[in-house]
Amino acid sequence: QVQVVESGGGLVQPGGSLRLSCAASGNIFMIYDMGWYRQVPGKQRELVAAITRGGMTSDADSVKGRFTISRDNAKNTVYLQMNSLKPEDTAVYYCKVDARITSWGAKYEYWGQGTQVTVSS
Repeated sequence: QVQVVESGGGLVQPGGSLRLSCAASGNIFMIYDMGWYRQVPGKQRELVAAITRGGMTSDADSVKGRFTISRDNAKNTVYLQMNSLKPEDTAVYYCKVDARITSWGAKYEYWGQGTQVTVSS
């Protein structure tokens, strides 16, 4: 199986910064796309940023210029650097990893348990 664990959430003042990390472990043949999503109560989970194995990135309009996604393929880890945080960035942030556990098997999505980010003064 594949385990996905996020870390780095917390409480930060508006204008502050946080760095989220997400590490995948277990019986992994290869990791493909990795991404960060967020969800607030009563709303659908939304994509924040994603990155391909080759390093191509995409991100939501609401975070452009403030958030940066990166990854370390050797460590099966993806990061989200969040700067100039706003109260509306408050949410539970989830990491998603697309992975294959064998060379012949299908690719599946694996999700972490989420980490709370609260932006408040």
